[in-house]
Amino acid sequence: MSSAGAEQFNIHEAKTNLSRIIERVERGEEIIISRAGHPVAKVVPLTRDVNRVGRGSLRGRLVLAPDWDSDETNAQIAADFGMAP
Repeated sequence: MSSAGAEQFNIHEAKTNLSRIIERVERGEEIIISRAGHPVAKVVPLTRDVNRVGRGSLRGRLVLAPDWDSDETNAQIAADFGMAP
């Protein structure tokens, strides 16, 4: 959404209607907050890169090699980071 189509609230209205404004932003709207008719802030929805719900949320999506925790693999990782094996 562009700010041209965003609804505008003055600071007093925004304080009075904050819960409603947040609900609208959660639905994807952008809201402009103004002081004395001049825009000073924009409230926009946050986008999450990853929407994990808790432990095990990657189950079935992550494949580990059979030797992922072998002594050889751990030694190579240590060497890659300049640590003595």
